[in-house]
Amino acid sequence: MSDLTFDGKVAIVTGAGGGLGKSHALELARRGARVVVNDLGGSVSGEGGDASAAQLVVEEINAAGGEAVANHDSVSTPEGGQAIVQTALDEFDTVDIVINNAGILRDKTFHNMTPELLEPVIAVHLLGAFYVTQPAWVIMRDKGYGRIVNTSSNSGLLGNFGQANYGAAKLGLVGFTRVLATEGRSKGIKVNAIAPVAKTRMTEDLLGPLGDKLEAGEVTPTVVYLAHEDCPVSGEVYSVAGGVVSRYFIGLTPGWYAEGHSAEDVRDHFEQIRDESGYIVPEDPSGELKKLLETLSS
Repeated sequence: MSDLTFDGKVAIVTGAGGGLGKSHALELARRGARVVVNDLGGSVSGEGGDASAAQLVVEEINAAGGEAVANHDSVSTPEGGQAIVQTALDEFDTVDIVINNAGILRDKTFHNMTPELLEPVIAVHLLGAFYVTQPAWVIMRDKGYGRIVNTSSNSGLLGNFGQANYGAAKLGLVGFTRVLATEGRSKGIKVNAIAPVAKTRMTEDLLGPLGDKLEAGEVTPTVVYLAHEDCPVSGEVYSVAGGVVSRYFIGLTPGWYAEGHSAEDVRDHFEQIRDESGYIVPEDPSGELKKLLETLSS
């Protein structure tokens, strides 16, 4: 089969000054995409800024014969998101791909969580995806084509100690992904998400020795495929770590039904309610409504 190329495509990669984002940007450019390398250049906790991070990635891409431009706006405001997309329009005339990768960490146990720890994390991860994607979405709808890859996390899908802020934002991105997949279906736009585990400056202190087997470059091939025009799916989430690629999905058990039941009935049938055998994987809310209708009509 032929190689996956991106000739003529324009990609925005946020948080691309290092780690996963840098890996994604370099590989997309190597395969022919013109890339907007966005990075504020702040610390892991989102403080400060350094324009050199994004510029160094751009120089590496251009030195290898690719095309890239740096952008240093923050994803966390509507104005920043618009400016990032405008950079793509000014330099390359369009946007075909958005990789929402920018992120920060401000971990703290929930009883010690403050607004200063909560709000910036939500702003960068969740609102940032909204603010960058929406102006790009308008362009994609008009042209009838687009690919968006959001960066979720197992901290959102499964929960992780000390990350109520981060986990809430990351699971919010799953809902965001699934809604946009539904809205984009008739417009040629596909939207998927990854839940990566990789050694980056955000995770190197958490992973320990395991981090040596979890290089950022092992995540990028899945991102590249999900961003390609050949990608066959939309609204899905993939765990990617150290060369292992798996699908996360939301399942619904067959459950238990009794009209007019009591709290005691729920207690007495709780194991049946939780029983995972025979589960379904609804594509959207209509899948659950179909199941409900079948159950209530039986």
